[in-house]
Amino acid sequence: MKHSIHVLKIACLVVWFSLSQLSMAKEFAQEQVINDFDTLYQSLIDTHYNPYAYVTPQALEGEYKRLKQALRAPSYTKLQAIKHYQQLVSFINNGHTEIDFPVGPYLNYAEAGGSLFPLDLAFENGKALVRTNYSNHRQINAGAEVVAINHTPIAEILKAIYPLISAEREYFKLAKLEVLSFPRYFWYAFGEQEVYVVDIVQEGKRKRVQVEPVPVFSGFEEKKDEILSAQQILTFYQHTAYLNPGHFSGDEDKYKQFIDNSFDTISHRKVENLIIDLRNNAGGNDSFSDYLVAYLADKPFKWHARFSLRTSQRLKEDTKEHRDLSHPYWQSVMDNENGARYIFDFEPHQPVPESKRFKGNVYVLINRHSHSQASVTAAQIKDYGWAVTVGEETGDYPTLYASQFQYTLPLTQISVKISKGYIVRVNGSENPQGVMPDIPIRDHLLDKNDEILDGVLAHIAERY
Repeated sequence: MKHSIHVLKIACLVVWFSLSQLSMAKEFAQEQVINDFDTLYQSLIDTHYNPYAYVTPQALEGEYKRLKQALRAPSYTKLQAIKHYQQLVSFINNGHTEIDFPVGPYLNYAEAGGSLFPLDLAFENGKALVRTNYSNHRQINAGAEVVAINHTPIAEILKAIYPLISAEREYFKLAKLEVLSFPRYFWYAFGEQEVYVVDIVQEGKRKRVQVEPVPVFSGFEEKKDEILSAQQILTFYQHTAYLNPGHFSGDEDKYKQFIDNSFDTISHRKVENLIIDLRNNAGGNDSFSDYLVAYLADKPFKWHARFSLRTSQRLKEDTKEHRDLSHPYWQSVMDNENGARYIFDFEPHQPVPESKRFKGNVYVLINRHSHSQASVTAAQIKDYGWAVTVGEETGDYPTLYASQFQYTLPLTQISVKISKGYIVRVNGSENPQGVMPDIPIRDHLLDKNDEILDGVLAHIAERY
């Protein structure tokens, strides 16, 4: 039962891990793996909104041929197949087109007594810093810089891990690695190690220490705090209300009730300032975020300047099986020809009545882990001029290829997520950058010391 709890914890890392990968261990013949690899390559070309947004057709074809030629073994485990396929998927440099971390093989490894690297890392200013030390070597402090593991420089280790993470740029890859955790991905890239020789810089001095691996369950998963930890909270600091809406997903009725109750309470308290916390947020659906934004808006609004879709045969099959075809959005998928790219025009969302609207000063907290719809929402509020953003640049772009749909490769049953849409932020900018803070404050080590919240509260206090 205890391990079942940890299975659930690992499998429910919000948008990152897919339950469809939780299958029993199985080996696939070389022919099966190659055939599905061909299917994967063609599906990227046929179904992604723009597979060549960040790479040329020649480069993608070259990577496909290189990886295909490497498939020479007579058989492959599911872990090996996922690892190989993800390298092709990540090559197009799109964070929303991905094959999830191999949860099934990871759990099999854990149940068999597997172990992990005992230091979780944060990545800041070009350095790998110890975020949490799970080892028995207590002299390694949080904030120590890891410069090498088993005599391999950290830069080379990251270079091997990067192809296993889908993202538009290195900043976002490192942010996703923090979420997914360095110990898990070190195992994914390099497998089990009997011992770890770690070179660190601590208090200005470089030293070499040897640390033992820790068991997956008892040494890591039972102790780890997940970074994507957004949860519904309303609290008050003197003249200021603090609202964390949680992730933009789940039970929508309960979410709306929480938002309604929160703004009713805020209104009765007559506070002058409102902090909305979108940090460490996995994102979700615009219907959730727009419901929140309606309490800030002074006119009808949208969550984008332009939203475009590309339809395909795979998307049509998924739509026919899983979607409500009476909805104009999904009907548009069926009506357009395969391969067509078209704009879908959503109706503007209406603000709440003026009597319910919050009219004070609004601050939106962001960090590198304001993902997907959280990043889009922060940009939306900022672009309409309804709030000041505080914190650090988001890893995800607010103008992005997203709107995922998922399908399964026929022979290996490996699930693939692909971006079918293109979203342009409210101000129309297509610059490749995250949401930039108006008041920059670094979130150091992503620990319990809340530099960003403390900073914005100090900024507000200066006004009184």
